[in-house]
Amino acid sequence: MWLWLSLTALLCWSGSDLFSKIGCRNGSDRYSHLKMVIAVGVVMGIHAAFEIFVGGTAISWSVIWTYLPVSLLYIGSMALGYLGLRYIELSVSSPICNSSGALVAVLCLITGGMGELVPAQLVATALVCVGVVGLGIVEAHEDEDLRRKRQEAANRRYAKSALALLLPIIYCILDAAGTFADSRVLDKLSARALAEGMFATADECSDYAASAANCAYELTFLLAGIVCFVYVVLIKKSRLVPKREGPKYAGAVCETAGQFAYIYALADTEHVALAAPIISAYCVASVLWSRIFLKEKLSWKHYAMIALVVAGIVILGIYDV
Repeated sequence: MWLWLSLTALLCWSGSDLFSKIGCRNGSDRYSHLKMVIAVGVVMGIHAAFEIFVGGTAISWSVIWTYLPVSLLYIGSMALGYLGLRYIELSVSSPICNSSGALVAVLCLITGGMGELVPAQLVATALVCVGVVGLGIVEAHEDEDLRRKRQEAANRRYAKSALALLLPIIYCILDAAGTFADSRVLDKLSARALAEGMFATADECSDYAASAANCAYELTFLLAGIVCFVYVVLIKKSRLVPKREGPKYAGAVCETAGQFAYIYALADTEHVALAAPIISAYCVASVLWSRIFLKEKLSWKHYAMIALVVAGIVILGIYDV
């Protein structure tokens, strides 16, 4: 079962990348990234309601407030990621965004010392960092004629821009901070549940903390979606055109389904070492979909740097146990 869940997470998250790109790439809609937040907020809100009223997940204001800093880091990173999709190819953006695991490893190294990381993780972190920096160098120094020729097939022009690379890098930083804080907050929620005698075992408390935190995150995303709706639709009078919003909601469904599959795939502790690298390689599928469906074509230098990033991510995934 873990294999199918892992593959589901990989396909859903790569699908979320693809549909989010389609939904946010319209340069004429300056609020497309906020409309994407609305879509994700709606879908996650529906899923949270299902988990609470049908699944029986216990949620409280205390859990929501405790998890709020983590939720804001994740939501902020995703909003910036959606904005960045307007300015850069998905096949470049996705590997950079998915490099947050390397930053988490660096944070663990800084706060926990060398003992928490094995040499392979250090090598993987270095590969990701070199790959991301290399992508920036390749983008900055690519000849304009070559850039124009390889982008003609996709019928979409992306100019050299510091903002184009900066946005996915900021996403990566915020997502890494959220992931780093996530484990600390989950430990706190689990310890609180154990101290209050909510469950008999530590494992049950950990499962409760994970499900409650996920609902808290989804409810916070729902609130963010409502705020964006008020700003975009009611204040700025920007219309929600069904034809344009369709891909956004497809991406939102994929994002939520991927998160659900991810949680249960890693819940099978006997196969975490196999599930983690499969899921962490979803950016490979994103690059593949961008080549097939979006007709994005990169230079061999781009693909070489992406290969370094992907190799590092997979290695980190293997040790994410």
